[in-house]
Amino acid sequence: MSAKVKVADLREKSQAELTQTLDQYKHELMELKVQQVASGTDSKGAKIRDVRRNIARVLTVMTQQARDEVRAQYAGKKFIPKDLRVKKTRALRRALTPEELSRTTLRQQKKKIIRARRMYAIKA
Repeated sequence: MSAKVKVADLREKSQAELTQTLDQYKHELMELKVQQVASGTDSKGAKIRDVRRNIARVLTVMTQQARDEVRAQYAGKKFIPKDLRVKKTRALRRALTPEELSRTTLRQQKKKIIRARRMYAIKA
């Protein structure tokens, strides 16, 4: 089972199947570490690395699925948890929205009307 696991295959699995897969990889990792200590040589290093990465992939998919479920719960709500919000940069998060940028005061509207470019039609 120490071959590289495909993330696409993991995404198709349910949460229970992912937990079972994770347990299998952890058990395999434990066995490999025992074999490594028993043999005295570093012959199992590459396999241990592959299994650890597979565990990381499974955990990543589990976390992503859990976050997607929470995101679905908060869809359409006014407030969402900070860890689910869009990161961007601090400046972008605080920037005015296009609607706020387009707003003008009454005084600005009057000035715009007064100083508008006048179009004249010339008789031929």
